Amino acid sequence: MSFCLPFAFPTLANRTHLPPAAAFEEAGAKGLIWSMAISMVVGGALRFLGRNGRGKTLFQKEAMAIVGLSWLLATVLGALPYFLSGTSISEGSPITFIEAMFESQSGFSTTGATVLTDLETPELVPHCILFWRSWTHFLGGLGIVVLFVAILGQGSAGKAMMRAEMPGPTKENSMPRMQKTALSFAGMYIGLNVILTIVYMIQGMTLFDGLCHAFGTMATGGFSTYNRSLGGFDSVGIETSTIVFMILAGTNFTLLFLCCINGPKNLFRDIEFRAFIGIIVAVTAGIIFFGMRHSDQGFESFGGSLRYGMFNVVSILTTTGYGTADFDQWNNFARGSLLILMFIGGCAGSTGGGMKVIRHVLFYKILRLEIERAHRPRVVRLLRIGGNTIDDPNLTRGIEVYFCMILGLFVVSWMLLITFEPNSTWGVVGELSEQAISVDTDGNVVNKPSTLDEKLLDSASAVAATLNNIGPGLGVVGATQNYAGFSQGAKLLFVWLMMLGRVEVFSVLVLIFPSFWRRV
Repeated sequence: MSFCLPFAFPTLANRTHLPPAAAFEEAGAKGLIWSMAISMVVGGALRFLGRNGRGKTLFQKEAMAIVGLSWLLATVLGALPYFLSGTSISEGSPITFIEAMFESQSGFSTTGATVLTDLETPELVPHCILFWRSWTHFLGGLGIVVLFVAILGQGSAGKAMMRAEMPGPTKENSMPRMQKTALSFAGMYIGLNVILTIVYMIQGMTLFDGLCHAFGTMATGGFSTYNRSLGGFDSVGIETSTIVFMILAGTNFTLLFLCCINGPKNLFRDIEFRAFIGIIVAVTAGIIFFGMRHSDQGFESFGGSLRYGMFNVVSILTTTGYGTADFDQWNNFARGSLLILMFIGGCAGSTGGGMKVIRHVLFYKILRLEIERAHRPRVVRLLRIGGNTIDDPNLTRGIEVYFCMILGLFVVSWMLLITFEPNSTWGVVGELSEQAISVDTDGNVVNKPSTLDEKLLDSASAVAATLNNIGPGLGVVGATQNYAGFSQGAKLLFVWLMMLGRVEVFSVLVLIFPSFWRRV
């Protein structure tokens, strides 16, 4: 937060003659200071209330409660800087507290979805608030609780909290001490952020832009300081560097740690990483082929096709959400492929969101075994992955339950959105008539208003983009759009979905069951 102070406080002698932008910067800094004060009071009160619990054993149930409730509290406290600083989503539209919570949760969950329509006008969004929203990416990158364990250390309690917070299946006992693991991950994470900031500055970014975009890249968040995201720089070098670091951020940090010790030979021995890279290559190839075939914007040459195709595939797969092109204008194969990638995500143990590559690998293997058992019931074949036999029925059952739960959450949230979200969000105020559609002299449609059919797809992509922590979706939440047009109720739903997607789903869902809070 102290980074914004030079932007915020002019000398006392000039304070009565502040230009409008500087006045808003000062208001933004005051909002941050008040937010820090309120957060410290809340933190001190919670510490006082929990003073008798020091030294007691923390069980799995308590760890899940701490993780879920800490994310709820972080969302509320993280919303204060936006709400108290006078930030506006557009001219004449001050941000509401629900919208501030949306922006806060989007930052901490590293989703990168936003309700702010103009990031380049200090009178609407002060620079210090831009830095705050990127800083929430940094904090959420490895998870607030993981960094808490790394910094403070909680022994066996820290191990339970880290398991509850880290999304995706993890390798058990990869290191004997969980605090050492968290410290190693935090060290790599901070180091990669520093390196990428330097790389960005060498390629022409300022320190402010370099820090903000490094936080957004390594956290796979996607908050930018420009309305056009990274596309505003129009730099092949910056995009290439971002691709490399997005792939690193989407890779299992345990695997990266082992590569630091034993060399990169471990990378392609890992089945999840091979599948991760294979998906990038295969989908990029398909998007390039169909993009050039349909002459989509940016696909006029192979170089341009590779540039825009690979960047946006990696950005969506790793759940970063940076944009360099309006992929909502691409052909249906490309748009459909990107929508599918939203449900895959990065590797387990990475900063990426989504369902995780390893879950899809395991789900495929489980389905293949079940299909074989259907026509060869006497054949006994064990589930193997990476040369290891998996004989734990709880793991396979957990994978199946997780897929069903994500599907259920997606369907229920989608139905709620298409049922209760006003049609006016899509510009549809009533039944469309032929007069509502503009045509040229040859009878070709040149201006077709939004339809209720688009509401179905746009709502589905909005739910997928928030539940899987992507950020941009299709249509009204596409690469050049945002979530400002949705109702307050829809934004509150998106806050909940972003939290479910970032934290292990069960750690949040258990909070709504009364039985969870009963003493056994």
